[in-house]
Order: sequence, then structure tokens, then C-alpha cells
Amino acid sequence: MAEPVYQVFALRYGTSGPRERRENFIFADAHEAGVPLDYYVWVIRNEHRTIVVDTGFNAESAGRRGRRMVTEPVVLLKALGIDGAAVSDVVITHLHYDHAGNLGAFAKARFHMQDDEMAYATGRHMAHACLVQPFDVEDVVAAVRHVHAGRVSFHKGSEEIAPGVELHRVGGHTDGLQIVRVRTAGGWLVLASDALHFAENRLSRNPFPLVFHVGEMMEGFRLCERLADGEDRVIPGHDPAVLAKWSHVNGHADIVRVDLDPLHVGWTNEAAKAPR
Repeated sequence: MAEPVYQVFALRYGTSGPRERRENFIFADAHEAGVPLDYYVWVIRNEHRTIVVDTGFNAESAGRRGRRMVTEPVVLLKALGIDGAAVSDVVITHLHYDHAGNLGAFAKARFHMQDDEMAYATGRHMAHACLVQPFDVEDVVAAVRHVHAGRVSFHKGSEEIAPGVELHRVGGHTDGLQIVRVRTAGGWLVLASDALHFAENRLSRNPFPLVFHVGEMMEGFRLCERLADGEDRVIPGHDPAVLAKWSHVNGHADIVRVDLDPLHVGWTNEAAKAPR
């Protein structure tokens, strides 16, 4: 019996304003221009199942944090024919505001997260301003409510949640950050989420500055590379280059299918130069 394979989509729902390079890389030259952060949710699907990866931020968080909502994540999902309220499985890579907002829009979903992430988001480290800042307390409370409602599947380390879909704890950016490994027709693909915000973080071994454990972030780069079948199958979490590297779906400016062969080799940030 053939192993199941999946299509994988990146959906850009938001963006930031201009950022200095030091905001994106620990080792930064002040004379070099930075690029904005783009914000994505992802979809993994085949004829048997649909899995959503992360739920994005909401309008209230966007306004408070100076981010621009391009399109609400649930509206983008509808462009792929997906009703968020009917989705059965949602992977939460970590509980930062831009990955775990809108949990209420997925009324039937079971949420998959790492034990370490829930412990981190509700434990002693949240007493430190620099670590708690990327969390929205209402998102964390909503996640806790889902735990008590029996709607969270906890994972520890590496685990297969469906044939051809694996979760792997990375840590680094947060204590319980996880990545998603997906079997596609072209080989294994890794949705790296914030294991690397930009492809350059990994390629230059230059971490993103918002980090809980630098050593784990560096090892996470290696893990992503080891789990993926090729350079173009490690998908960064916030890189504008994703939109320029793959074909857009049905002409939609903010949805690309990343399991297909890329339009060009290598990683550039041409998408960041377009009007935002």
C-alpha cells in the first residue's frame, strides 16, 4: 500500500513594518538593511485529512503590537475551501500570540502541542518580561481551557500524529517549540515555524534574537536540515521570500503551495521589496 503524501500550503495573513537587521539576527551589521516579518499559517492536506498548523494572531493583538492584518487566517482558509469550524486537527507549534490566537475559530479541533510548551507558558519563566512579552495571556488561558475540555493532545519529543505527519520538539525560541515534518510527493518537507524565522538564520547560523535557549536553537537548525529532503524543503516561519519562491494558488497573492518545486533556486527576499 502506497505511503500517504500531502500537499502543503503557506498562507500569509499578516506583516510587520520595516525592521532593522538587529531585530532579526543576533549578529547584525547596522549598515545592512533588514526585512519585515511576514506571518503565516500552514495547511497540510490530502484526500483523507486536513491539518492546520498554527492559528495566527487576531485583530486586537495586531493593533496593540503594531502589526498589519492582511487577511484573517480563517478567511484565507476559506480560499482553500476549508471551514475552520470543521477542522479536526490543529498543530500549535508554540503559544506565542502570532501562532496561537483565534483558537476559538476552530470549534471542533483537537490541538496538538508539546508538554514543554504548556509548562513554559504557564510556569516560572513567564515572570520575566523579556520572555512573557510575545505571549498573549488570553491565548494561553484559552489553551488551558481546551486542556480542561479534553481537546488538547500533548506530545513529548517526536511523534507521528497521522501517517506521514510528524511532530518534533526543537525548543530554542520557546521551551516547547515544535516543527512539523510532512511526507510529500517530492520527499520529506519541514515546516520549521520559528525554529528559523528566516532562511538566513539557518544558512548563516545567525539566530533570531528572541530566544529562550540559544544552544537548542542552533541544534534546531541541524535537526530541520536532517529531517528534510533538500534545501528547498525547510520552510522558514516568517520569511517574505516564501511568497516569491513558490507558485501562488489560484492567483491568490498570499497563498503558495510549498510542496511543489520552487520557481527559483536559493533564498532571496524579493517579496520584501514589493509594496507592503
